[in-house]
Amino acid sequence: MTANTIITNNPLLKGSGLPPFAEIQPEQVEPAMTQLLAELDRELTDLEANVEPTWSGLVAPLDDITERLRWSWGIVGHLMGVKNSPELRQAYETVQPQVVQFYTRFGQSQPIYHAFKALRDGDSWKTLDSAQQRIVEAAIRDAELSGVGLSGEARERFNAIQQELAALTTKFANNVLDATKAYSLTLTDKAEVDGLPASWLSLAAQAAREAGDENATPENGPWRITLDFPSYFPFMQHSTRRDLREKIYRSSITLAASGEFDNHPLIDRILSLRQELAELLGFKTYAEVSLASKMAPNVEAVDKLLEELRRASYDAAVKELAELKAFAASKGAVEADDLQHWDTRFWSERQREEKFAFTQEELRPYFPLPQVLDGLFGLVKRLFGVTVSSADGKAPVWHEDVRYFQIADETGNPIAYFYLDPYSRPAEKQGGAWMDSCINRSQIGSNGSTQIRLPVAYLVCNQTPPVDGKPSLMTFIEVETLFHEFGHGLHHMLTKVNYADAAGTNNVEWDAVELPSQFMENWCYDRTTLFGMAKHYETGEPLPEHYYQKLLAAKNYMSGSGMLRQTHFSCVDLELHHRYRPGGKESPSDVRSRIAQTTTVLPFLPEDAMLCAFRHIFAGGYAAGYYSYSWAEVLSADAFAAFEEAGLENEEAIKATGKRYGDTVLALGGSQHPMEVFKSFRGREPSTEALLRHNGLAAV
Repeated sequence: MTANTIITNNPLLKGSGLPPFAEIQPEQVEPAMTQLLAELDRELTDLEANVEPTWSGLVAPLDDITERLRWSWGIVGHLMGVKNSPELRQAYETVQPQVVQFYTRFGQSQPIYHAFKALRDGDSWKTLDSAQQRIVEAAIRDAELSGVGLSGEARERFNAIQQELAALTTKFANNVLDATKAYSLTLTDKAEVDGLPASWLSLAAQAAREAGDENATPENGPWRITLDFPSYFPFMQHSTRRDLREKIYRSSITLAASGEFDNHPLIDRILSLRQELAELLGFKTYAEVSLASKMAPNVEAVDKLLEELRRASYDAAVKELAELKAFAASKGAVEADDLQHWDTRFWSERQREEKFAFTQEELRPYFPLPQVLDGLFGLVKRLFGVTVSSADGKAPVWHEDVRYFQIADETGNPIAYFYLDPYSRPAEKQGGAWMDSCINRSQIGSNGSTQIRLPVAYLVCNQTPPVDGKPSLMTFIEVETLFHEFGHGLHHMLTKVNYADAAGTNNVEWDAVELPSQFMENWCYDRTTLFGMAKHYETGEPLPEHYYQKLLAAKNYMSGSGMLRQTHFSCVDLELHHRYRPGGKESPSDVRSRIAQTTTVLPFLPEDAMLCAFRHIFAGGYAAGYYSYSWAEVLSADAFAAFEEAGLENEEAIKATGKRYGDTVLALGGSQHPMEVFKSFRGREPSTEALLRHNGLAAV
């Protein structure tokens, strides 16, 4: 078989356009990537030999190389998240070392690095716009963080660490997926499902049918529980069987913590390698490496923010737990004096129901996915003047439930597209929700003319699937999650930057990336937005006003506990990557226990191994960066406050403020520093005031 034949026949070597998902098979991954990497390596070698320190002689040809790799390897990575299989996993793990090796060689290229520095120091620097300058400066910084300054044994060791870390983090994620998939509990007695809502019974019966119990029904069971969020979370909220809640909870906190999927040794090794890598680069800790490319100036600034949020939330969380115990006692609960982790969600849901006189389940019928999408799309038209419409059938998809949409500007011209993969599929799909780039916006030239390549996003959720002929009826949490991910999508899709390396979320400091996503969550409570989507799926009746008022009243319910929980995770992450030293007296679990003394109000169990499933920091991009959620929440709350100040009922003011937000936060992408972007929207630097006010903690 000739090289040309492979190029013609292998869908992963198309190099551009929408991925042909229907044609892609796991066995095509290795030959495609091996050939592509060989081609790109030759092109990089040629460029190194003839590089010019100009935009057209350096950045443009490099962009062509990186975009082709990003396209092909990005598809494989995407399928690992949404259509995982043993065959795909094997192919991914076989090829991954070659990909890491290429990126390392690329990052450590002396000719390329010196060309970037020459471009920055040369006469043509002033002719570049801010986006181009940011791309060049980021390339220099990234090369330095990739070990371009190392040589000899230090470089060899650095590169070996990069390879091992890539393999370990992939293994960590696979262990969490496999451990989740391996666990289930089948209930057969009606007494075991007491208190559980009809939606959960339908989902659990469907899970039982998929597992082989063909006659399972919502009414008579059997019912299958998994640790997947749509199954686990409602069970903990509603099951009256404390013994079963305890059993499920203990399983959840020991996920991937023993047996063949044990992540304990991986955690130790990952932390050791990261610390060694940091020292090779001349940093004291891995946190310093992480922050070198973030908005926060240093670890002290992060510590300061986290301590401010901890102080604001700790006393509130103590008070909330005391109130919860008193409430449970008032209901005659024998466990009231000794509330455990498997009790808090159950009793907080009962307290919420009594305090605000509604249940989360009562709201589900008002939030069928198609109407939630209508409301979401109505909001973005209201704020940004863009129209979202179905483009189903115009793009290949990886699963029959996946949808495809187009976004058009006010004149009707398409400006972006996105895929939506909404439902939970625990057998093949990673848990959680995320946005990822399929295609980046950029200016491309061909035959002497240039055109704009439109961005395409992947939006992936894990919400409750349609069951028993009903549409996907969403919890309010699932609605917020969809809005959150769509905020990331808007950042990617509404960019006006024409260089891929600074378009959308690219080159945006990691701790500012959550601004547009968290910003969108605020709109779930906006009257116009909510009533635009909340209609009963059978009758079309709008959400009754009393429910809206109760939602508003319940918005800050347990907000102290929620903020303290996020602060706990952020502090643990930062401690592990900054002050902790592998091989010392403390284990990572000991570190978490110590941090918990001031960041939790209910001590966790000795066997709690949450770190073993903490994909964000051990298999995602959040190592020494989990604080980013809190950092960006300050920005997003302050950004939403601009709309509150304009008047949420004032359509003209909302439209004007939306245009300003769209023209700055969304349009500018990574072309300017996020502080400059924020100030261009808000007219000043951010303040924590709006965040604390939105959470009902301002007085504290």
